[in-house]
Amino acid sequence: MDVVEFRPTPDQYAWTFGGVPPVATVKPGTLLKLWTEDAFAGRLRTVDDLPSMNLNMPDVNPQTGPFYVEGAEPGDTLAVHFVSIEPARDWAASSTIPFFGGLSSTDRTAMLQDPLPERTWIYHLNRARGTVTFAARGGELQIDLPIDPMHGTVGVAPAAREVRSSLVPDTFGGNMDTPEMRAGVTCYLGVNVEGALFSIGDGHYRQGEGESCGTAVEGAMNTTLLVELIKGGAGGVTAPAWPRIESDDAIMVVGSARPLEDAWRASQVEMVGWLSELLGLDRLDAYQLLTQIALCPLANVCDSNYSAVTKVEKALLPPVRAFDGMHSYLREQAATAS
Repeated sequence: MDVVEFRPTPDQYAWTFGGVPPVATVKPGTLLKLWTEDAFAGRLRTVDDLPSMNLNMPDVNPQTGPFYVEGAEPGDTLAVHFVSIEPARDWAASSTIPFFGGLSSTDRTAMLQDPLPERTWIYHLNRARGTVTFAARGGELQIDLPIDPMHGTVGVAPAAREVRSSLVPDTFGGNMDTPEMRAGVTCYLGVNVEGALFSIGDGHYRQGEGESCGTAVEGAMNTTLLVELIKGGAGGVTAPAWPRIESDDAIMVVGSARPLEDAWRASQVEMVGWLSELLGLDRLDAYQLLTQIALCPLANVCDSNYSAVTKVEKALLPPVRAFDGMHSYLREQAATAS
C-alpha cells in the first residue's frame, strides 16, 4: 500500500473545487495522511477575534488538495474511506457572522433589520475525556460535549470546467456539512474530470444537524483516508448523480439545493435509484419502500446551497453490496493499514 503524507502551507490551500492544479498524484489504493486547517484559516483564536476584523472573504474554508487520482475519468466513481479523523489542536472556534446563518437574514433572504451581533466562542479540547467545552459568553454556564469529528467538505472538481467556491455544496460534493461524514464511512463521488481532483477540509470537532448559526466547532484535523476508484460500467455500476455515503450500518445520500425541500428531494430521488440498483426494484416499488424506512437528518441550512441527507438503515434491508462491497473492502484495508 502506498502511503502519502501531506501538510499544505498556506500558499498551497485550495479555495475552490475546480480550477486548481493538483498538489500530488496518487494511485488508487493509496493511504493519505493529511492535515487540514480550520474553516477560518486559523484566524479566530480568542474570543476577542471577530469575523469582520479577522476573516478575509472569500478566503475561508481552505482545502487540502486537490489530489489527482491516476486512471480516474468522467463516469467513474471515486471512493474515499475515512480511516481516522482526529483533532490537530487543543482548541477550536465558532462564531456568529453578520448576515450569515440559518436564523438570520442574509443576502438571499433580505430583511431591513441590522445583523445579529458578532460573537466568537473558543472550545477547549480535553483529549483524555474526548470532550470540548461550551462556555457561555453571556453567563457562567459551561458544558462538556463529546467530540464527534467530521469533515464539512469533501469533493471533486465539477464538470464543464466549472469552478465553485469551497463554501458551496452541490453534485460534486463540496461543503455538505453533514455530521455523517465521520471516521469509518466511505464517500462515493462521481468523477467529472480526468484525475477526479478531490480535496477535503473544514474539520469540525462536532456539529449539530443543520449547523444552525453557520459555524460548527471549527478545528484543524489530522485525517487518514484511503482512496479507491470504481471504473464506470464495471459490474453495471454507474457513477452517482449525488454524493453517497456508506457506513457499517447505513447507506446515505446528500442532496444540496435551495430551497431546502429541493435538497431533500434530490437526496430522495438518488436513494430511490440506489435502492432500485441494490434490490432490483422498479422505481415505484423503491419509492414505496423508501417512504416507510427513510431517515432524513439535516446537514446544513446556512450555506449557499442547503444540504439534506436521506438515510436508510441496512438492518431494514436484505443483505446488500453497494459498489460490489467496496466499503467492506476498504474497512479491511484500513484495519491492515492501522
